[in-house]
Amino acid sequence: MSELTMNRPREDYGFFGPGSPSWKIWAAPTALIGFQRSVVLEHFDPFLAAAVADMSGIYSDPAGRLDRTLAYFLTVATADGRTALALSDHLMTVHAQATGIEPITGTRYSANNPASQLWIHVTGWHSVLKCYEMYGPGPLSAVEEQRYWEECVIAAELQTCKASDVPRSRDEVREYFAEVRPRLCTSERANRAMHYLLRTPRAQGKTKFATFSRLVAPATIATLPGWMRTMGGFDQPALLDRAIAPAVRTAVRVGSSPKNMTTALKVIAPMTGKVLERHLRDEQPLDPRVVTPAEIRERFPRATKVPQAV
Repeated sequence: MSELTMNRPREDYGFFGPGSPSWKIWAAPTALIGFQRSVVLEHFDPFLAAAVADMSGIYSDPAGRLDRTLAYFLTVATADGRTALALSDHLMTVHAQATGIEPITGTRYSANNPASQLWIHVTGWHSVLKCYEMYGPGPLSAVEEQRYWEECVIAAELQTCKASDVPRSRDEVREYFAEVRPRLCTSERANRAMHYLLRTPRAQGKTKFATFSRLVAPATIATLPGWMRTMGGFDQPALLDRAIAPAVRTAVRVGSSPKNMTTALKVIAPMTGKVLERHLRDEQPLDPRVVTPAEIRERFPRATKVPQAV
């Protein structure tokens, strides 16, 4: 994970560049709420729920595991192309070890399975946008939103999901959720993980991270549709939904300054804080242009292929 230290000069503007919706949304404080939302929703996929339960990382080191995952998403969105690709390759190698038997269906799971990777990707990108709209500056313009989903497709190239399966608009996202909903479910292990991520116990999550998760949880739940709340067993009163929104918007405005954001992240997610701090320096790259994943792969051939699903 040495690439995350980013001690070398920035080589290019990465896959999206200045002025892109991805830079704006993934570097906003609302991304922290969106991230909690996405890692909770991940467990509605029974295969991912089995992978998380079998690896047990969220229980032994919840703060560290979630910090590394958020750092990955922020790196893909904002770092230069070689850094993003190197971290993606590393993550795919880690995921290749996450295989086993999913107990509900009795079939084999793999964390690198394209369908599971697509669920992670779409829920992640949709969640940060949803929270940006609800608690941040508000909806994107039609042009920005279209560009955001185009950038979502580009980012998917760093995972095992097929580009042709990635939604390219808000309508296609709705269609995707409608299509996968019959395959979503919960279990005792999935419910345990979701509730654990919403309100991490102090013993495992340490005081700072545990406090953060509990403060954010009501805002996260308020963004979810009723059927997800019911399925996950973490519904809350509509009165709380209405009360939490203005308080969160105020907190987001206060936390939107670069200084406040980096200070907060150094406390609750230090690795992500380093990625954001480097991004906010706004330094001129050696090659001041936006690149593509294909171009970076050609320029910096990987020693091994990305591990495939089994």
